[in-house]
Amino acid sequence: MLSAKLQLRQSQSLVMTPQLLQSIRLLQFNHLELKSFIEAEAERNPLIEVVENPEPGATTVPSGEDAPGARHVAEVDTEAGEMLPGEAPRAEAEYGFSTPWGGGAGTSTGDGAAWIEDLPETGHSLIAHAEAEIGEIIAGPIDKAIALALLDHLDEAGYLRVAARDAAEALGVPTATVEAVIATLQAEADPAGLFARDLGECLTLQLKRRDRLDPVMERVLANLDLLARRDFQALKRLTGEDEAGLLDILSEIRHLDPKPGRAFSQEPATPVVPEVLLTRSLEGGWRVELNGQTLPKVLVDQDYVRRVSAGARAEEDRSFVTDCQHSANWLMRSLDQRARTILKVAEEIVRRQEAFFEKGVAQLKPLTLMAVANAIGMHESTVSRVTSNKFMATPRGLFELKYFFTVAIASSAGGDAHSAESVKHRIRKLVDAETAGKILSDDDIAATLKAEGVDLARRTVAKYREALSIPSSIQRRREMNARQPAC
Repeated sequence: MLSAKLQLRQSQSLVMTPQLLQSIRLLQFNHLELKSFIEAEAERNPLIEVVENPEPGATTVPSGEDAPGARHVAEVDTEAGEMLPGEAPRAEAEYGFSTPWGGGAGTSTGDGAAWIEDLPETGHSLIAHAEAEIGEIIAGPIDKAIALALLDHLDEAGYLRVAARDAAEALGVPTATVEAVIATLQAEADPAGLFARDLGECLTLQLKRRDRLDPVMERVLANLDLLARRDFQALKRLTGEDEAGLLDILSEIRHLDPKPGRAFSQEPATPVVPEVLLTRSLEGGWRVELNGQTLPKVLVDQDYVRRVSAGARAEEDRSFVTDCQHSANWLMRSLDQRARTILKVAEEIVRRQEAFFEKGVAQLKPLTLMAVANAIGMHESTVSRVTSNKFMATPRGLFELKYFFTVAIASSAGGDAHSAESVKHRIRKLVDAETAGKILSDDDIAATLKAEGVDLARRTVAKYREALSIPSSIQRRREMNARQPAC
């Protein structure tokens, strides 16, 4: 018999509020994304002010020791395994060093004055350049109209991504006319290779401008797949050239530009700015500090809040002011929590990878997101978000935080495991030390590593070697013998 009943049940569930979701997003933002988000919030909320330097009368919310405006810095005592947070002396900037840091991944300028010179110039776009070239090269009005229509099919590498027949059909002109316009552009437009329809044609156009397009070079360019595989035996049969000559051809082709359009850009390259700065502390440990260039200065003018609140008479106006104030307070707390989380993760990375900062990549230890998450009492997904697209400037260069997380490779001697990056570094050193009479196969490299305590299979050696763009032992032997002087 069916009957209706009332039952009470208790259950737990995680409710993702909009503010919680926003806090998670803030962790994942890099400094440019964060800046855009803050500016958008300031436009929606009249109580939020983004300033370069705090002005008198403007106070952060909440105030006190734990205010979001507090300086985020810590010293890592690697010997004692402790982290010592504290207030650092004020530099010229609100946060961080007064000397800017810059450069690409794995590099460090070390000199603030030279950093500005490394910023990319803002040049005009590829389309604007190509349009100017057409104006100088193409004379007739019909041919010029065809050339300008072809611009719509020019990709960012400078390649023409449309067939002459299709372009002719769309424009209502003979295919031969379009082919003639393309040939003129390819012959005269700068840089050489512009308006090419594939890689082989791009390289051919550049060699033709240099008067280096002989029959042997043409056959090599017609068989780029063999060159990519370094199948010199097949190329020797096709061209009649010896291996030394083929290596010279390979060297010449490597000096060509496979993507001539990349010299022009719609947007200048964005310089990498580190979120974390690492320096030696006076006590001998490491000093971890957040970079002031990546920390937004967000303030709430309390006098303005009081004036607006006092003047708001309608319930709707008072509710709006209250919502704005709650939103501003949440933003301040979230920014402070984001800064503290990044600092905490960076501190743990430095503590665990201290040998790398002391001695280099050969001492990089295996490290997982879970290990750091457990050590600092956070979820693994939080650590993953914190380390994405964020960089640390160190005395050894500029590195993405993700760089310090690498898989473990077992030790053949039963000792500590090795990191994949340190093993790759060792493979590179072994290959660099080769001589003509001693070229190491993948098996030889695996045996050498095992003797040094690294238990690595031959197929894994091959995978790491290919990741480092190191040719096979057969290819290296051929190139080494070709470079030897003839007797």
